[in-house]
Amino acid sequence: MDAENLTVITGTVGQDSHTIGVSLLSRFLKENGFNVVELRGLTPPEDFISAARETDAAAILVSSLYGMGEMDLAGFKDKCTEAGLGNVLLYVGGYLKIGRHDWKEDEAVFKKLGFDRVYPPGVELDEVLKDLRSDLGKR
Repeated sequence: MDAENLTVITGTVGQDSHTIGVSLLSRFLKENGFNVVELRGLTPPEDFISAARETDAAAILVSSLYGMGEMDLAGFKDKCTEAGLGNVLLYVGGYLKIGRHDWKEDEAVFKKLGFDRVYPPGVELDEVLKDLRSDLGKR
């Protein structure tokens, strides 16, 4: 999949100010040909949707490291669909819940919320890039 001219939105959702990981991801995606709109930290879910609409984005990649991802992103897919973004890929990654959890259960929760890909903390950026290219190639 040729990333040239494809826009993706990145940022950290809700009251989360942890931006190092998503900044690294944004830079990596830029280096691999994507047009990246970085929303940074402390971003309300609605800002991701607005940015995606304004830029005709192909994907939204959300980071959450403070454990409140499930609360912050409840209804996110539905809001995307209502905004005409039903075909936009949705990726989420990080420490999505507080405390220790079985990762497969957490992944299932976020898939049920409508996310196409769910990543644990420490995911390799090459894996995200490979998945993104593959998923975009199917659309």
